[in-house]
Amino acid sequence: MEKKFKRTTITAALPYANGPVHIGHLAGVYVPADIYARYLRLKGGEVIFVCGSDEHGVPVTIRARKEGVSVQDVVDRYHNLIKQSFADFGISFDIYSRTTSPTHHQLASDFFKKLYDDGKLTEQVTEQFYDEATGHFLTDRNIRGECPRCHHPEAYGDQCEHCGATLSPEELINPYNAETGNPLVRKATKHWYLPLDKDQPWLEKWILEEHKEWRPNVYGQCKSWLDGGLRPRAVTRDLEWGIPVPIEGQEGKVLYVWFDAPIGYISNTKELCELRPELGPWEKWWKDPETRLVHFIGKDNIVFHCIVFPSMLRAHGGYILPDNVPSNEFLNLEGNKISTSKNYAVWLNEYLQELPDRQDELRYVLTANAPETKDNDFTWADFQARCNNELVAVYGNFVNRALQLTQKYYNGAVPAPVEYTDYDRETLKAVSEVKGKLEQLLEGFKFREAQKEAMTLARTGNKYIADCEPWKVVKTDPERVKTIIYVSLQITANLAIAFQCFLPFSSERLRQMTAMDSLSWEDLGRTDLLSAGSQLPKPSLLFSKIEDEVIEAQIKKLEATIKANEEADYKAKPVKDTISYDDFQKLDIRVGTVLECERVPKMKKLLKFKIADGLGDRTIVSGISQWYEPEQLVGKQVLFVANLASREFKNGLVSEGMILSAENNDGSVSVTTTERLVKPGSQIS
Repeated sequence: MEKKFKRTTITAALPYANGPVHIGHLAGVYVPADIYARYLRLKGGEVIFVCGSDEHGVPVTIRARKEGVSVQDVVDRYHNLIKQSFADFGISFDIYSRTTSPTHHQLASDFFKKLYDDGKLTEQVTEQFYDEATGHFLTDRNIRGECPRCHHPEAYGDQCEHCGATLSPEELINPYNAETGNPLVRKATKHWYLPLDKDQPWLEKWILEEHKEWRPNVYGQCKSWLDGGLRPRAVTRDLEWGIPVPIEGQEGKVLYVWFDAPIGYISNTKELCELRPELGPWEKWWKDPETRLVHFIGKDNIVFHCIVFPSMLRAHGGYILPDNVPSNEFLNLEGNKISTSKNYAVWLNEYLQELPDRQDELRYVLTANAPETKDNDFTWADFQARCNNELVAVYGNFVNRALQLTQKYYNGAVPAPVEYTDYDRETLKAVSEVKGKLEQLLEGFKFREAQKEAMTLARTGNKYIADCEPWKVVKTDPERVKTIIYVSLQITANLAIAFQCFLPFSSERLRQMTAMDSLSWEDLGRTDLLSAGSQLPKPSLLFSKIEDEVIEAQIKKLEATIKANEEADYKAKPVKDTISYDDFQKLDIRVGTVLECERVPKMKKLLKFKIADGLGDRTIVSGISQWYEPEQLVGKQVLFVANLASREFKNGLVSEGMILSAENNDGSVSVTTTERLVKPGSQIS
């Protein structure tokens, strides 16, 4: 039997304060969390929605050193920028605080001290990578070196982004400090660990048996971690920036950012309750079993919120554990991964400068494409199509018709219905059913489907008024028009409520245009929201079209970013070992004309060439089919090694040479050719 709760504590992942927030953050965490918080508030529920900036860790210190400013300057700047961006997009936090606040420092320090005093932590001395020149230990992401799998020269300490391999710093060949380029040594250091291995039995029962209702991506990732066996995880580290470890004689050590950041949810709540005494003591929101705790996060935070943080809370004692963790997958941008470091993103602060007053349009599209169960893609073409074809042509068109016709025929007064037809009753029935459908979807964290259901109501209204054609009927049966307009206005009023948690800005404008005092979930589905005789103000357009030039400007902006990144990222490979002139003379490189080119059956990468080499014809096989269609190469002159030993493939095909190609830094290849036509067989010297 499903447990009933008195109240709900909603948290949204703390954004890291070393840069602005982008649409991936909004789609993955903050819009879904806001939809849920607004829904519970509309229902009159007792709820708080907390968040704040995560301001500790290494990346902010690196940015500060690069900019020549203090770390506090960096986190202050981005905390304020992020906070403003969330406010601009209507993310309705009850509090947005920060992990540099005195309240947080004290609470996180006390939390660690209790675990330490209760013997819940273990001590370990390990060797970690250390930069002797700077006197700093390094995090995995700040260590680079040669990948042991693909030998890419700039793999990170936790992953090679070239081949995708998951790594540890110890596996890298010739590791170095990514910031300074300095070589690294291993140095012993003592730290405290949360013994997750001891928590494995209860975590398996709590997650795998008691929370099978969690989203498949969340449940699956937790199961994968548990199946792999949990290991102790360090809760302290050697850094200058962070919350000092509250143990005498441990100067230079701070709480690991993953440990102190989730405690920020609790310290934020404590600050909120001090600001708003009517909410009661903060413990009510974190320690009362009748409070439901829900974490909204991205998939990169699943393990921390489903395994690590619950282990921390249980070790401390007295805290409730999360009831649900509706994590989203990642949002890509125009088919590419969003990258903060490469500036490849749609930043929220820039979006509002370039598309002012279009917060709801972005909220709508991000929810429609929400990566709830798998990674999804945001494209500007889809953004324009959804805005123009759905928000403008369906929702906005219906509302505008209903309100404008009310002004035209009745001077803005809601007409009284005369007599309902079967079509009227059928339409009103659809209105009355929308509340139950939306509740079921919203309470199941299916926000994409819930918004789609709200848009279905708008489609119902748009179809109804188009089918009834009051602008024609008014000439033959003016009494009938009263009923059509009345029904249309009831749908309009319901849309203001149905869309409120998704599109708060336009819903508020629509509330004003329908002269409703407030929006209440209890009223959703009612077909008498606007009483006959009520006077409506003159309406304005709810949405306007997104023009082509706006979209083209955004696409060009992204293309310019990609080009700039390619230029910045390009680094020629190191020169190979020196050879003698005599060794070079042994190579016979010639020009050949491609007579025929075709794919090799069952060997996807290979193209088979028939080449005129001045002495006859020869066959050369080359693994470049990913980059060329065969017909593109016929007639071209290419450079090839003529005296390379022949190579026989499994299918009996023999290659009599090697075509020369240039490899770009992204792995793509370009066949080398001559500036102008020369005789086949001409030697390269």
